[in-house]
Amino acid sequence: WRREQKAEPKAYFKGLNLLLNEQPDKAIDAFIEAVQHDPDTSELHFALGNLFRRRGEFERAIRVHQHLLQRGDLPAADRQRAQHALAQDFMKAGLFDRAEEAFAALDGTPYGTEARLALLQLHERARDWRAASEDALQLERAGAGSFAARIAHHGCELSLEADARGDSDAAEQALQRARDTAGGSA
Repeated sequence: WRREQKAEPKAYFKGLNLLLNEQPDKAIDAFIEAVQHDPDTSELHFALGNLFRRRGEFERAIRVHQHLLQRGDLPAADRQRAQHALAQDFMKAGLFDRAEEAFAALDGTPYGTEARLALLQLHERARDWRAASEDALQLERAGAGSFAARIAHHGCELSLEADARGDSDAAEQALQRARDTAGGSA
């Protein structure tokens, strides 16, 4: 039992040393060995998942963070942290629909503002101007700063879309809302 207890920290410190010596491949192997000895160590799982993400091994990072979320004994703070890490994995992997779901699940948590910023970027990238505008409004309400210029831009985009559909009334209304919003940010 004592030998086993001594082996666990050795694998962890070996991985840490390899990581500090910029040998991430060997560090990952050492961390995997340490996690196998003690699968309940959530910090090692987080470190391993982050290493995989940084190396571009998104599938492995996703598996590690999903494994953490499936644990029933995980405290709420670690569960939220794992959800946030999983959302980042999906984002980096280009799985934007899954990233959107994962970030939305963080609403009302300490990661809520960061998740909402990520959702704003996702919606702008997808050219979903209504959702992007709602994200920006929620961020403003949460005290994350002024998003008036972005909201005005979203209004202009919505106006262009309405004009392209031939709906001149909706286009004019969206443009007027954009002007009203931009008036405070100009």
